[in-house]
Amino acid sequence: MASEPTAPTTSGAPIRVLVVDDAVAVRRLMTMLFQSEPELELAGIAQDGLVALEKIGLLKPDIISLDLAMPNMDGLTMLREMRQRGIDVPVIMFSTLTHHGAKETIEGLALGAADYVTKPTHYDNPMDALEAVRAELVPRIKAIVRAAQRSPEAVPATPATTGAAAAKGSAAAGAAAAGQRSGKVEAIVIGSSTGGPNALAEVISRLPGNLRVPVLVAQHMPPVYTTYLAQRLDSLSSLTVREAVDGEPAQAGVVYIAPGDHHLTLRPNAAGATIALTQSAPVNHCRPSVDVLFSSAAATWGKQCLAIVLTGMGHDGRDGAVELHGLGAQVLVQDEATSVVWGMPGAVHEAGVADEVLPVDKIAAAAVRLTAVGSGFRRSAAPTAPTASPAVGGTDGARIPRAVPTGVPSSVTTGG
Repeated sequence: MASEPTAPTTSGAPIRVLVVDDAVAVRRLMTMLFQSEPELELAGIAQDGLVALEKIGLLKPDIISLDLAMPNMDGLTMLREMRQRGIDVPVIMFSTLTHHGAKETIEGLALGAADYVTKPTHYDNPMDALEAVRAELVPRIKAIVRAAQRSPEAVPATPATTGAAAAKGSAAAGAAAAGQRSGKVEAIVIGSSTGGPNALAEVISRLPGNLRVPVLVAQHMPPVYTTYLAQRLDSLSSLTVREAVDGEPAQAGVVYIAPGDHHLTLRPNAAGATIALTQSAPVNHCRPSVDVLFSSAAATWGKQCLAIVLTGMGHDGRDGAVELHGLGAQVLVQDEATSVVWGMPGAVHEAGVADEVLPVDKIAAAAVRLTAVGSGFRRSAAPTAPTASPAVGGTDGARIPRAVPTGVPSSVTTGG
């Protein structure tokens, strides 16, 4: 997959990467990769977590590529130790596409890792493996490091978007809207990618157990990984969270996660809708695709659907949000300050169809408010500007590195 051009880092200096992996072949591959990327630089190599912790202070890397299965100290233990020591260097996990690897990856994301890339396992030619890693890893490194280098002033804020002024301004804008649209919300659809697992945990854990509508989620992840994501979210939520199954009805109070490598679509019926999983062509290089989910929701519920776009690279979800907005549906997006990458939500905002731009910890309350209105809701005259808010992590307090908008497309088989 060819990646789109990315802007240079804020400082202009090469991005320094510390590679932590016990496999000689992987270390050799990563060395070749960084030697061929002018914007990246190999800061150093460590064969396990213990050695890596010693080298972080000496080498001062911008980002860490972290294997999970290592002797002496594995990747998860190293992440926990980094948190305890207050080490704030962003981490991308380099994990295996197995049940064990997927479970550990979800745990690593909960511990504050920014993202992950799956190791190439089906390539006989080393150069093919190198290009596969380049396509997946390099865009993520650049996006996440740009987040760490971004100054607080880069996030715009206005008096009308903070505190009581925000509520007053929003109410005034709603009252002044030329064309008020109303409709009963029948479903919530959510799209997310890089940073999505923790953002989903933040949102879904805050939804009430008596939510009267179904919630359908497209998170860019491969098979197996979505199974463990659903299990983790279910353990955090008072709602039932599970991977979607083809042919099952979309029931109120249930959160359905699109299985990896499958699009989640809907078939309308007299009782509401039935879930239909497909393996049609990837959209925006993604399967599942947020645009596919949103477009299907538009055909099923129209303006009676609430769309939410969370952190992620690329622009998947923008076209579907435009379609839903055009029908009169409400669209919420996560703000830049609390996003790992403001690509997907930023694209929706730039398209002019974001009704509210909110910190991740405020999105559930907004969804409940709009869903509970029942007889109708009001649309603001103009999208709310992004707010500057403190950095937040997953539900267990893990720090999530921040990033700025990017046009890099997400992957079909790894978290985008």
